[in-house]
Amino acid sequence: MQTTHKSNPKLDEITDAEFERFKEYFYRKTGIQFENSKRYFVDKRLLQRIHSTGHDSFRSYFTTMRYQASGEELQELINIMTVNETYFFREEYQFECMVENALNEIMRHKKPGEEIRIWSVPSSSGEEPYSIAIYLLEHWAGIDKIDLEIISSDIDSKMLDRCRRGVYSKRSVQHLPNKLLERYFTPVAGNSYKICQDLLDSVSFTQINLSDAAQTRSYRNFDLIFCRNLLIYFDDASRRQAAEVFYDAMNPGGFIFLGHSESMSRISSLFKVRKFAKAMVYQKPQA
Repeated sequence: MQTTHKSNPKLDEITDAEFERFKEYFYRKTGIQFENSKRYFVDKRLLQRIHSTGHDSFRSYFTTMRYQASGEELQELINIMTVNETYFFREEYQFECMVENALNEIMRHKKPGEEIRIWSVPSSSGEEPYSIAIYLLEHWAGIDKIDLEIISSDIDSKMLDRCRRGVYSKRSVQHLPNKLLERYFTPVAGNSYKICQDLLDSVSFTQINLSDAAQTRSYRNFDLIFCRNLLIYFDDASRRQAAEVFYDAMNPGGFIFLGHSESMSRISSLFKVRKFAKAMVYQKPQA
């Protein structure tokens, strides 16, 4: 963002009132609720943006950011305030449940020519949607019998750029068997690995804010949704709103996978609990 403000090196703290004002604004824009325990994390990144944009006070920065027509600075804030920590085959037992139970049940209700659609949100840096694609290729016999589409979405624009590049650290791929690492990745500079072009082409990445109805209403007809470890950052109202977004986005009989510490039953009565051998998931009732 271009600015003529001069940096003030003495600005080294955010007041309680400023923190509350920012926290309320960020919640309204994203649905993400920062607890007081996150105060240091939020203050540090907020001060980083104030300094890097050349403002000399929270008030100056906050006013400019709120009324900026392009929304560029708000997006920068979203990018640095959202945590993106994941790795390939995280909570693998859910992928096992996907191929052993959920997909086979969905297939029984598909008509000839219909496709299966999977939505992974948030994308984070891409490990989850690419893990889904690899798992399907390796473990699901139905992959050759039906067209399948994987869409992955995130609020963080820079993370989406990383997803599309498909370059991952050794830590990100540490849980992958060597045969899969050799089959789907190529070593690149910096002790990293680049995912193969076929997998890059198998996932479509889109930007979405689950709190923005104008953005979410176009997401429809999904059979599987993976939304793992996102709702823990929302408060009760935002969780209920997200549950309604997912319900509207799903085909009847579709399944949603949440993180191991998350429970749809505590959020919404829209879905019924399905307990399979490997995992508990939530299903949109058949019409």
